Amino acid sequence: MKKVLIITYYWPPAGGPGVQRWLKFVKYLPEFNIEPVVYVPDNPNYPIIDDSLEAEIPEGITILKHPIKEPYKLGGILSQKSTRSISKGIIHHPKKQGLIEKLMLYIRGNYFIPDARKAWVKPSVKYLSGYIQDNDIQTVITTGPPHSLHLIGLKLKESMNLKWIADFRDPWTTIGYHKKLKLSTASKVKHKDLERQVLNSADHVIVTSQITKTEFESKTKSPISVITNGYDAEFPSGVQLDDKFSLAHIGSLLSERNPDSLWKALNELVSENEVFAKSFQLDLIGTVSEDVLESIDNYNLTQHTNVIGYVPHKEAQDYQRRSQVLLMIEIDSEDTKCIIPGKLFEYMASNRPILAIGPEGSDVATMVKETNTGKYFGYQDYASLKEWLIKQFELYQHDKLKIEPRGIDKYHRRALTESLAELI
Repeated sequence: MKKVLIITYYWPPAGGPGVQRWLKFVKYLPEFNIEPVVYVPDNPNYPIIDDSLEAEIPEGITILKHPIKEPYKLGGILSQKSTRSISKGIIHHPKKQGLIEKLMLYIRGNYFIPDARKAWVKPSVKYLSGYIQDNDIQTVITTGPPHSLHLIGLKLKESMNLKWIADFRDPWTTIGYHKKLKLSTASKVKHKDLERQVLNSADHVIVTSQITKTEFESKTKSPISVITNGYDAEFPSGVQLDDKFSLAHIGSLLSERNPDSLWKALNELVSENEVFAKSFQLDLIGTVSEDVLESIDNYNLTQHTNVIGYVPHKEAQDYQRRSQVLLMIEIDSEDTKCIIPGKLFEYMASNRPILAIGPEGSDVATMVKETNTGKYFGYQDYASLKEWLIKQFELYQHDKLKIEPRGIDKYHRRALTESLAELI
Protein backbone atom coordinates (compact mmCIF):
# COMPACT_ATOMS: atom_id res chain seq x y z
CA MET A 1 0.00 0.00 0.00
CA LYS A 2 1.42 3.39 -1.04
CA LYS A 3 1.88 6.01 1.68
CA VAL A 4 0.97 9.67 1.27
CA LEU A 5 1.72 12.42 3.78
CA ILE A 6 -1.11 14.97 4.14
CA ILE A 7 -0.20 18.30 5.74
CA THR A 8 -3.26 20.15 6.99
CA TYR A 9 -3.99 22.76 9.64
CA TYR A 10 -7.70 21.98 10.09
CA TRP A 11 -8.42 18.61 11.69
CA PRO A 12 -10.86 17.45 14.37
CA PRO A 13 -11.77 18.84 16.84
CA ALA A 14 -11.78 21.83 14.47
CA GLY A 15 -15.25 22.65 13.19
CA GLY A 16 -16.36 24.35 9.99
CA PRO A 17 -15.95 23.44 6.32
CA GLY A 18 -12.14 23.49 6.23
CA VAL A 19 -11.83 20.23 8.15
CA GLN A 20 -14.35 18.22 6.12
CA ARG A 21 -12.45 17.91 2.84
CA TRP A 22 -9.40 16.01 4.05
CA LEU A 23 -11.17 14.17 6.82
CA LYS A 24 -13.29 12.51 4.13
CA PHE A 25 -10.38 11.93 1.72
CA VAL A 26 -8.53 10.18 4.54
CA LYS A 27 -11.62 8.04 5.17
CA TYR A 28 -11.77 6.69 1.61
CA LEU A 29 -8.11 6.62 0.45
CA PRO A 30 -7.41 3.13 1.89
CA GLU A 31 -10.12 1.76 -0.42
CA PHE A 32 -7.81 2.76 -3.29
CA ASN A 33 -4.70 1.11 -1.81
CA ILE A 34 -3.28 4.34 -0.39
CA GLU A 35 -2.32 4.76 3.27
CA PRO A 36 -2.75 8.36 4.47
CA VAL A 37 -0.44 9.78 7.13
CA VAL A 38 -1.82 13.05 8.52
CA TYR A 39 0.32 15.88 9.92
CA VAL A 40 -1.45 18.52 12.03
CA PRO A 41 -0.56 21.10 14.71
CA ASP A 42 -0.36 19.83 18.26
CA ASN A 43 -1.82 22.93 19.96
CA PRO A 44 -3.85 24.86 17.34
CA ASN A 45 -6.01 27.89 18.00
CA TYR A 46 -9.13 26.80 16.11
CA PRO A 47 -11.84 29.48 15.83
CA ILE A 48 -14.59 26.84 15.83
CA ILE A 49 -14.65 23.55 17.74
CA ASP A 50 -16.80 20.53 16.84
CA ASP A 51 -15.88 17.60 19.08
CA SER A 52 -18.32 15.32 17.25
CA LEU A 53 -16.03 15.19 14.21
CA GLU A 54 -13.37 13.29 16.17
CA ALA A 55 -15.59 10.21 15.93
CA GLU A 56 -15.20 10.34 12.13
CA ILE A 57 -11.41 9.91 12.19
CA PRO A 58 -10.79 6.40 10.79
CA GLU A 59 -9.27 3.89 13.18
CA GLY A 60 -5.63 3.01 12.66
CA ILE A 61 -4.71 6.24 10.83
CA THR A 62 -1.26 7.58 11.67
CA ILE A 63 -1.56 11.18 12.89
CA LEU A 64 1.61 13.18 13.44
CA LYS A 65 1.50 16.31 15.61
CA HIS A 66 3.98 19.10 16.16
CA PRO A 67 3.63 22.30 18.23
CA ILE A 68 2.66 25.58 16.58
CA LYS A 69 3.05 29.17 17.76
CA GLU A 70 0.08 31.35 16.85
CA PRO A 71 -0.29 35.13 17.21
CA TYR A 72 -4.05 35.01 17.75
CA LYS A 73 -3.43 34.05 21.37
CA LEU A 74 -1.31 37.18 21.80
CA GLY A 75 -3.90 39.22 19.89
CA GLY A 76 -6.42 38.38 22.57
CA ILE A 77 -4.47 40.62 24.94
CA LEU A 78 -5.45 43.63 22.79
CA SER A 79 -9.01 42.58 22.04
CA GLN A 80 -10.52 39.14 22.46
CA LYS A 81 -13.60 40.13 20.44
CA SER A 82 -11.61 41.44 17.44
CA THR A 83 -9.26 38.46 17.58
CA ARG A 84 -12.13 35.96 17.54
CA SER A 85 -13.86 37.77 14.67
CA ILE A 86 -10.74 38.02 12.48
CA SER A 87 -9.79 34.38 13.11
CA LYS A 88 -13.29 33.37 11.97
CA GLY A 89 -12.99 35.49 8.83
CA ILE A 90 -15.45 38.14 10.01
CA ILE A 91 -14.08 41.58 9.09
CA HIS A 92 -16.33 44.55 9.67
CA HIS A 93 -17.01 47.25 7.09
CA PRO A 94 -14.18 49.84 7.21
CA LYS A 95 -16.59 52.48 8.54
CA LYS A 96 -17.41 50.24 11.51
CA GLN A 97 -13.84 49.20 12.32
CA GLY A 98 -12.39 50.51 15.57
CA LEU A 99 -8.76 51.50 15.95
CA ILE A 100 -7.77 48.14 17.46
CA GLU A 101 -9.37 46.14 14.63
CA LYS A 102 -7.68 48.32 12.01
CA LEU A 103 -4.34 47.86 13.77
CA MET A 104 -4.77 44.09 14.03
CA LEU A 105 -5.70 43.81 10.35
CA TYR A 106 -2.62 45.80 9.37
CA ILE A 107 -0.36 43.64 11.54
CA ARG A 108 -2.00 40.42 10.28
CA GLY A 109 -1.63 41.51 6.65
CA ASN A 110 1.90 42.88 6.66
CA TYR A 111 3.80 41.06 9.40
CA PHE A 112 2.36 37.56 8.95
CA ILE A 113 2.88 36.65 5.29
CA PRO A 114 1.30 34.58 3.94
CA ASP A 115 -0.75 34.14 7.14
CA ALA A 116 -0.72 33.83 10.89
CA ARG A 117 0.59 30.23 10.81
CA LYS A 118 3.90 31.10 9.12
CA ALA A 119 5.89 30.24 12.26
CA TRP A 120 4.94 26.57 11.79
CA VAL A 121 6.81 26.26 8.48
CA LYS A 122 10.43 25.98 9.62
CA PRO A 123 9.93 23.52 12.54
CA SER A 124 7.58 21.41 10.40
CA VAL A 125 10.13 21.08 7.60
CA LYS A 126 12.78 19.98 10.10
CA TYR A 127 10.45 17.48 11.78
CA LEU A 128 8.98 16.02 8.59
CA SER A 129 12.25 15.66 6.69
CA GLY A 130 13.39 12.91 9.05
CA TYR A 131 9.98 11.21 9.10
CA ILE A 132 9.75 11.15 5.29
CA GLN A 133 13.18 9.55 4.96
CA ASP A 134 12.56 6.97 7.69
CA ASN A 135 9.10 5.91 6.46
CA ASP A 136 9.46 5.74 2.68
CA ILE A 137 7.06 8.61 1.94
CA GLN A 138 7.12 9.42 -1.76
CA THR A 139 4.13 11.79 -2.04
CA VAL A 140 3.32 14.86 0.05
CA ILE A 141 0.07 16.84 -0.13
CA THR A 142 -0.37 20.31 1.37
CA THR A 143 -3.78 21.94 1.66
CA GLY A 144 -4.53 25.61 2.21
CA PRO A 145 -5.64 28.00 3.42
CA PRO A 146 -3.71 28.64 5.53
CA HIS A 147 -1.38 28.93 2.53
CA SER A 148 1.70 28.88 4.76
CA LEU A 149 1.28 25.10 4.70
CA HIS A 150 2.18 25.17 1.00
CA LEU A 151 5.51 26.68 2.03
CA ILE A 152 6.17 23.50 4.02
CA GLY A 153 5.62 21.53 0.81
CA LEU A 154 7.81 23.96 -1.13
CA LYS A 155 10.74 23.57 1.28
CA LEU A 156 10.40 19.77 1.38
CA LYS A 157 10.30 19.64 -2.42
CA GLU A 158 13.45 21.75 -2.67
CA SER A 159 15.44 19.47 -0.37
CA MET A 160 14.04 16.00 -1.07
CA ASN A 161 13.18 13.74 -3.98
CA LEU A 162 9.40 13.49 -3.64
CA LYS A 163 6.14 14.21 -5.43
CA TRP A 164 4.31 17.28 -4.11
CA ILE A 165 0.63 18.01 -4.67
CA ALA A 166 -0.68 21.46 -3.60
CA ASP A 167 -4.40 21.54 -2.82
CA PHE A 168 -6.07 24.97 -2.88
CA ARG A 169 -9.44 24.95 -1.13
CA ASP A 170 -9.57 28.70 -1.87
CA PRO A 171 -7.48 30.96 -4.11
CA TRP A 172 -4.50 32.85 -2.66
CA THR A 173 -3.94 36.42 -3.80
CA THR A 174 -7.36 36.92 -5.37
CA ILE A 175 -9.50 35.82 -2.43
CA GLY A 176 -11.82 38.59 -1.27
CA TYR A 177 -10.49 39.19 2.24
CA HIS A 178 -6.99 40.03 0.93
CA LYS A 179 -8.28 43.47 0.02
CA LYS A 180 -9.33 44.02 3.65
CA LEU A 181 -5.93 43.26 5.17
CA LYS A 182 -4.52 46.75 4.52
CA LEU A 183 -1.58 45.27 2.60
CA SER A 184 1.35 47.51 1.68
CA THR A 185 2.69 47.41 -1.87
CA ALA A 186 5.68 45.37 -0.69
CA SER A 187 3.38 42.87 1.07
CA LYS A 188 1.26 42.41 -2.08
CA VAL A 189 4.42 41.71 -4.08
CA LYS A 190 5.61 39.18 -1.50
CA HIS A 191 2.28 37.33 -1.56
CA LYS A 192 2.34 37.09 -5.35
CA ASP A 193 5.95 35.91 -5.33
CA LEU A 194 5.20 33.14 -2.82
CA GLU A 195 2.09 32.13 -4.79
CA ARG A 196 4.17 31.97 -7.97
CA GLN A 197 6.82 29.80 -6.31
CA VAL A 198 4.25 27.35 -4.99
CA LEU A 199 2.29 27.08 -8.24
CA ASN A 200 5.42 26.55 -10.32
CA SER A 201 7.19 24.15 -7.96
CA ALA A 202 4.33 21.76 -7.22
CA ASP A 203 4.18 18.61 -9.34
CA HIS A 204 0.40 18.92 -9.44
CA VAL A 205 -2.08 21.55 -8.31
CA ILE A 206 -5.62 20.74 -7.14
CA VAL A 207 -8.36 23.38 -7.04
CA THR A 208 -12.01 23.20 -6.07
CA SER A 209 -13.55 25.16 -8.95
CA GLN A 210 -13.20 25.61 -12.70
CA ILE A 211 -12.81 29.39 -12.35
CA THR A 212 -9.83 28.97 -10.02
CA LYS A 213 -8.30 26.51 -12.49
CA THR A 214 -8.62 29.09 -15.25
CA GLU A 215 -7.00 31.74 -13.03
CA PHE A 216 -4.08 29.49 -12.09
CA GLU A 217 -3.52 28.38 -15.68
CA SER A 218 -2.47 31.95 -16.43
CA LYS A 219 0.14 31.74 -13.65
CA THR A 220 1.72 28.30 -14.07
CA LYS A 221 2.40 25.47 -16.49
CA SER A 222 2.06 22.90 -13.69
CA PRO A 223 -0.82 20.47 -14.30
CA ILE A 224 -4.04 21.50 -12.56
CA SER A 225 -7.03 19.32 -11.68
CA VAL A 226 -10.44 20.29 -10.34
CA ILE A 227 -11.56 18.11 -7.42
CA THR A 228 -14.50 19.80 -5.75
CA ASN A 229 -15.73 19.31 -2.23
CA GLY A 230 -18.58 16.87 -1.85
CA TYR A 231 -21.11 15.09 0.33
CA ASP A 232 -20.71 11.92 2.33
CA ALA A 233 -23.78 11.18 4.41
CA GLU A 234 -26.63 9.31 2.80
CA PHE A 235 -29.76 11.31 3.58
CA PRO A 236 -32.67 9.07 4.49
CA SER A 237 -36.05 9.39 2.83
CA GLY A 238 -39.20 10.15 4.79
CA VAL A 239 -37.66 12.95 6.87
CA GLN A 240 -40.18 15.02 8.82
CA LEU A 241 -40.08 18.52 7.32
CA ASP A 242 -40.62 21.70 9.32
CA ASP A 243 -44.26 22.63 9.73
CA LYS A 244 -43.35 26.23 8.95
CA PHE A 245 -42.14 27.59 5.63
CA SER A 246 -38.54 27.59 6.83
CA LEU A 247 -35.60 29.14 5.00
CA ALA A 248 -32.35 27.95 6.58
CA HIS A 249 -28.85 29.29 6.04
CA ILE A 250 -26.12 27.01 7.39
CA GLY A 251 -22.63 28.45 7.81
CA SER A 252 -21.09 31.87 8.36
CA LEU A 253 -22.99 34.94 7.22
CA LEU A 254 -20.25 37.54 6.84
CA SER A 255 -20.97 41.25 6.66
CA GLU A 256 -20.91 41.26 2.85
CA ARG A 257 -23.13 38.19 2.54
CA ASN A 258 -26.07 40.47 3.02
CA PRO A 259 -28.51 40.45 0.08
CA ASP A 260 -30.83 43.43 0.34
CA SER A 261 -33.04 41.96 -2.39
CA LEU A 262 -33.84 38.88 -0.27
CA TRP A 263 -34.67 40.82 2.88
CA LYS A 264 -36.81 43.24 0.86
CA ALA A 265 -38.73 40.44 -0.86
CA LEU A 266 -39.37 38.65 2.44
CA ASN A 267 -40.44 41.90 4.09
CA GLU A 268 -43.01 42.55 1.37
CA LEU A 269 -44.33 38.99 1.44
CA VAL A 270 -44.79 39.19 5.21
CA SER A 271 -46.60 42.53 4.81
CA GLU A 272 -48.76 41.52 1.85
CA ASN A 273 -49.70 37.96 2.80
CA GLU A 274 -51.01 37.19 6.27
CA VAL A 275 -50.75 33.44 5.72
CA PHE A 276 -47.12 33.81 4.65
CA ALA A 277 -46.41 35.94 7.72
CA LYS A 278 -47.77 33.22 10.02
CA SER A 279 -45.90 30.45 8.21
CA PHE A 280 -42.50 32.01 7.47
CA GLN A 281 -39.41 31.24 9.54
CA LEU A 282 -35.77 32.20 8.90
CA ASP A 283 -33.18 29.94 10.58
CA LEU A 284 -29.55 31.12 10.73
CA ILE A 285 -27.27 28.27 11.78
CA GLY A 286 -23.69 29.48 12.20
CA THR A 287 -21.84 32.69 12.91
CA VAL A 288 -23.81 35.77 11.80
CA SER A 289 -22.30 39.24 11.55
CA GLU A 290 -23.89 42.20 13.30
CA ASP A 291 -24.31 43.93 9.92
CA VAL A 292 -26.53 41.12 8.63
CA LEU A 293 -28.62 41.08 11.80
CA GLU A 294 -29.03 44.84 11.51
CA SER A 295 -30.32 44.50 7.93
CA ILE A 296 -32.77 41.79 8.95
CA ASP A 297 -34.03 44.03 11.73
CA ASN A 298 -34.34 47.02 9.40
CA TYR A 299 -36.70 44.96 7.23
CA ASN A 300 -38.78 43.97 10.27
CA LEU A 301 -37.87 40.30 9.98
CA THR A 302 -36.35 39.81 13.42
CA GLN A 303 -39.52 38.30 14.90
CA HIS A 304 -39.45 35.65 12.16
CA THR A 305 -35.73 34.89 12.65
CA ASN A 306 -34.04 32.23 14.78
CA VAL A 307 -30.32 32.93 15.30
CA ILE A 308 -29.12 29.49 16.32
CA GLY A 309 -25.35 29.93 16.06
CA TYR A 310 -22.79 27.24 15.37
CA VAL A 311 -23.94 23.65 15.89
CA PRO A 312 -22.13 20.30 15.46
CA HIS A 313 -22.01 18.99 11.91
CA LYS A 314 -24.56 16.24 12.46
CA GLU A 315 -27.04 18.76 13.86
CA ALA A 316 -26.41 21.03 10.87
CA GLN A 317 -27.30 18.09 8.62
CA ASP A 318 -30.59 17.71 10.48
CA TYR A 319 -31.45 21.31 9.60
CA GLN A 320 -30.55 20.61 5.97
CA ARG A 321 -32.89 17.65 5.81
CA ARG A 322 -35.93 19.20 7.44
CA SER A 323 -35.85 22.82 6.22
CA GLN A 324 -38.27 23.72 3.46
CA VAL A 325 -35.73 25.82 1.53
CA LEU A 326 -31.94 26.07 1.95
CA LEU A 327 -30.19 29.43 1.56
CA MET A 328 -26.81 29.76 -0.12
CA ILE A 329 -25.45 33.33 0.00
CA GLU A 330 -22.09 34.47 -1.36
CA ILE A 331 -20.46 37.90 -1.50
CA ASP A 332 -21.33 39.82 -4.68
CA SER A 333 -17.80 40.13 -6.03
CA GLU A 334 -15.66 39.12 -8.99
CA ASP A 335 -13.34 37.41 -6.49
CA THR A 336 -16.06 35.07 -5.20
CA LYS A 337 -17.23 33.65 -8.54
CA CYS A 338 -14.81 30.76 -8.00
CA ILE A 339 -15.97 29.97 -4.45
CA ILE A 340 -18.03 26.79 -4.13
CA PRO A 341 -18.96 26.47 -0.44
CA GLY A 342 -18.60 22.96 0.93
CA LYS A 343 -22.16 23.02 2.21
CA LEU A 344 -23.50 23.25 -1.36
CA PHE A 345 -22.86 19.54 -1.89
CA GLU A 346 -24.67 18.51 1.28
CA TYR A 347 -27.43 20.91 0.31
CA MET A 348 -27.75 19.11 -3.03
CA ALA A 349 -27.85 15.70 -1.35
CA SER A 350 -30.44 16.79 1.22
CA ASN A 351 -33.18 16.81 -1.42
CA ARG A 352 -34.42 20.29 -0.49
CA PRO A 353 -34.66 23.23 -2.94
CA ILE A 354 -31.72 25.64 -2.82
CA LEU A 355 -32.14 29.40 -3.02
CA ALA A 356 -28.67 30.63 -4.02
CA ILE A 357 -27.67 34.30 -4.24
CA GLY A 358 -24.30 35.53 -5.44
CA PRO A 359 -22.29 37.09 -8.27
CA GLU A 360 -23.37 36.61 -11.87
CA GLY A 361 -21.49 33.92 -13.78
CA SER A 362 -20.30 31.95 -10.76
CA ASP A 363 -19.47 28.25 -10.60
CA VAL A 364 -22.26 27.80 -8.04
CA ALA A 365 -24.80 29.14 -10.55
CA THR A 366 -23.65 26.58 -13.10
CA MET A 367 -23.78 23.69 -10.64
CA VAL A 368 -27.22 24.51 -9.22
CA LYS A 369 -28.62 24.65 -12.74
CA GLU A 370 -26.89 21.47 -13.96
CA THR A 371 -28.03 19.43 -10.95
CA ASN A 372 -31.59 20.82 -10.95
CA THR A 373 -31.33 21.46 -7.22
CA GLY A 374 -32.72 24.97 -6.97
CA LYS A 375 -32.52 28.49 -8.36
CA TYR A 376 -29.66 31.01 -8.51
CA PHE A 377 -30.14 34.78 -8.38
CA GLY A 378 -27.87 37.79 -8.63
CA TYR A 379 -28.00 40.48 -5.97
CA GLN A 380 -30.12 42.71 -8.22
CA ASP A 381 -32.69 40.05 -9.18
CA TYR A 382 -35.31 41.31 -6.74
CA ALA A 383 -38.45 40.82 -8.85
CA SER A 384 -37.65 37.29 -10.05
CA LEU A 385 -36.49 36.32 -6.56
CA LYS A 386 -39.77 37.42 -5.01
CA GLU A 387 -41.72 35.60 -7.74
CA TRP A 388 -39.75 32.40 -7.06
CA LEU A 389 -40.43 32.64 -3.33
CA ILE A 390 -44.16 33.02 -3.98
CA LYS A 391 -44.10 29.90 -6.15
CA GLN A 392 -42.21 27.88 -3.51
CA PHE A 393 -44.64 28.98 -0.83
CA GLU A 394 -47.59 27.86 -2.94
CA LEU A 395 -45.94 24.45 -3.44
CA TYR A 396 -45.30 24.26 0.32
CA GLN A 397 -48.98 24.98 1.02
CA HIS A 398 -49.96 22.01 -1.15
CA ASP A 399 -47.23 19.75 0.28
CA LYS A 400 -45.50 19.62 -3.12
CA LEU A 401 -42.28 21.50 -2.38
CA LYS A 402 -39.49 19.19 -3.56
CA ILE A 403 -36.75 18.79 -6.17
CA GLU A 404 -35.51 16.04 -8.46
CA PRO A 405 -31.69 16.24 -8.44
CA ARG A 406 -29.68 14.88 -11.33
CA GLY A 407 -26.03 13.94 -11.69
CA ILE A 408 -24.95 14.53 -8.10
CA ASP A 409 -23.38 11.07 -7.62
CA LYS A 410 -20.07 12.38 -8.99
CA TYR A 411 -19.85 14.66 -5.94
CA HIS A 412 -19.92 11.81 -3.44
CA ARG A 413 -16.73 11.80 -1.36
CA ARG A 414 -15.84 8.27 -2.50
CA ALA A 415 -15.99 9.24 -6.18
CA LEU A 416 -13.93 12.37 -5.52
CA THR A 417 -11.36 10.36 -3.56
CA GLU A 418 -11.00 8.01 -6.55
CA SER A 419 -9.98 11.03 -8.66
CA LEU A 420 -7.48 12.04 -5.97
CA ALA A 421 -6.06 8.51 -5.79
CA GLU A 422 -5.40 8.58 -9.54
CA LEU A 423 -3.30 11.74 -9.12
CA ILE A 424 -1.35 10.23 -6.22
